[in-house]
Amino acid sequence: MHDRPDPLDRLRARVARLGAPLCLGIDPHPDALPDELPRDVSGVERFARGLVEAAAEFAVAVKVNVAFFEAFGSAGWAALERLVADLPADHFLVLDAKRGDIGTTAERYAESLFGLLGADAVTLSPYLGEDTVEPFLAYPGRVVYVVTRTSNPSAGTLQDLAVGSAPLHEHVASWVAGRWTDGRVGLVVGATAPAEMARLRRLAPALGFLVPGVGAQDGDLAAALEHCHGIAAPGLVSISRGIASASRGDGWRAAAAASAQSWLGRMQEAGATLPA
Repeated sequence: MHDRPDPLDRLRARVARLGAPLCLGIDPHPDALPDELPRDVSGVERFARGLVEAAAEFAVAVKVNVAFFEAFGSAGWAALERLVADLPADHFLVLDAKRGDIGTTAERYAESLFGLLGADAVTLSPYLGEDTVEPFLAYPGRVVYVVTRTSNPSAGTLQDLAVGSAPLHEHVASWVAGRWTDGRVGLVVGATAPAEMARLRRLAPALGFLVPGVGAQDGDLAAALEHCHGIAAPGLVSISRGIASASRGDGWRAAAAASAQSWLGRMQEAGATLPA
């Protein structure tokens, strides 16, 4: 994991090969595990591994939400280490951690997620400014996705606040687009806000978008595919529960594979062309 070169080039190649930006989301809540698995850290690890084994071939990236492992303490952290170490070598790994701190604290977060776990990308909160982002960019080639306009129901409470003539999330996008231009910093933009996504694409034409909210949250797949890719970096459309929850019975692995293959097919048919 640690020595894989050129994460963005690897992502571009896989998107081009599969013809779609499907990202396999892994959010293994103990209460939602298949019936055959125990509601503990061993069950979470077995489920996460089963999803990767069944469905990763249909995805260009894997996004792991670290909270579902951290909640188990040291045993959960060990499970996370094993999971990410065994991911297919050509996959792009996003650790969805939404960190947001500064100085030596941010440096240690970066060492944990990039140095120790070998992630290709992480999610960050922008609230503390550039000091949150820069320690992560000290790791060559790695990618940061800045939380901008999310998919949850109360996202607009703060993200849509008017700051001058524009909502706060547009200021975040303009700030990122103006400060980091090489594709290594992108935006998290939820598919449940398609109009906002379209405006953000106009404000930030170069940036890759990480788009959650398609699937269980019933976000706009067509908008996600139209707007996810930037000129400087490809985007990702993440499906988590839409694949993981395909079945809780004995056939959950086959159901996850079938669901992932179906989502890939839908994306291929709709099209999400990489910029030339």
